[in-house]
Amino acid sequence: MIRIGIDFGGTKIEAAALDERGTYVARVRQPNPGEYGAAVETVVRLVKEARREAGISEATIGMGMPGSISPKTGRMRNANSVWLNDKPFKEDLERALGQTIRVENDANCFALSEATDGAAAGADGVFGAILGTGCGGGVVVRGRTVEGRNRIGGEWGHTPLPWPSADERATHHCWCGRTDCLETWISGSAFGEDYLAATGRKLPGDQIIAAMRQGEPEARSAFDRYVNRLGRALAVICDILDPDVIVFGGGMSNTTELYDRVPPVIARYAFSDVFTTRIVQAAHGDSSGVRGAAWLWPLD
Repeated sequence: MIRIGIDFGGTKIEAAALDERGTYVARVRQPNPGEYGAAVETVVRLVKEARREAGISEATIGMGMPGSISPKTGRMRNANSVWLNDKPFKEDLERALGQTIRVENDANCFALSEATDGAAAGADGVFGAILGTGCGGGVVVRGRTVEGRNRIGGEWGHTPLPWPSADERATHHCWCGRTDCLETWISGSAFGEDYLAATGRKLPGDQIIAAMRQGEPEARSAFDRYVNRLGRALAVICDILDPDVIVFGGGMSNTTELYDRVPPVIARYAFSDVFTTRIVQAAHGDSSGVRGAAWLWPLD
């Protein structure tokens, strides 16, 4: 059985076909055109190319996307690619493809990929934390994504920063219209903005990390603040879900220091006298989105 996964990203759309062992038999991508009708056409074209490259005429199709589908209207909502919102995206794709597809939030697909055959394989409870341009969360329990009654399971990036200090209150405006969402505090973009506010210097995150490792005081302070905020944010997840494994993805996940420094912060804030949850880096990296989308059709 061949499964096709689609990763509908903000800058690119990727389709990959996986066999039952999770081996790629096709992988194609194109830039995201940033316009609704053209994006639907791009997805259809990529699926056809993936089928042709894999030498198959049919396959299951799963897609990871920003935001979610409203159970009230059946239309897209909460997508940072705002031109998708209020569109019947799943219906239009199924009509264009001529078959039923499964769709899920991209962060849930990330978590599912790592729980299926990645860094959290075999764990009962997995939380996937995407720390990149934005901030997202995905929940998997016993090999299944937890979408929830209102289909907002894992919308961690749009919850507030917990236990804020006086100077962390009502200071950050999020694209969603709220203030102080985690996306404005612990995404990779937020890390760069925090350094800019403290120093007046705008640097990419990897250069700030390099400066931190070289001992620059401002970079070290920015990283200290980031670790503390990330630990607080994850402590709330542990209080609610108590996952076996937390998997980091996105650009900040490449910062090796996080894996030693964040657990003690979580332990300090979590409502427990013990903290043994493993915190690991994603095994599949940027490929987890497309792989998790394929695994929306499980092996059984």
